[in-house]
Amino acid sequence: MAPRPAMYRGDRRRKEEARKAKQEAKRQRRLERKESGVSGPEIEAPPAPAEAPAEYVWFPPSKNRTLTTRTAAQPVVEGIDDWILLTEPPKPPAPPA
Repeated sequence: MAPRPAMYRGDRRRKEEARKAKQEAKRQRRLERKESGVSGPEIEAPPAPAEAPAEYVWFPPSKNRTLTTRTAAQPVVEGIDDWILLTEPPKPPAPPA
């Protein structure tokens, strides 16, 4: 079989030179950011998460099912009065002191 015409020694050399030039440019950008104290796009703080809706999960042992509500008030369902709160919504993180 004949070698592929597009692959010859010069291609490998050019690819290696391009890779080295890219790494060197990256190294220079890092040094410039370090000297100036500016953070690059890959170092930025993540955006603040959106508020998750509050959901409370209730369970009545007499009916063996769950019910999800958006308020902390006990659900009002005909014939069921033994609700147990299973989960509360996650509490927001404490602000840094």
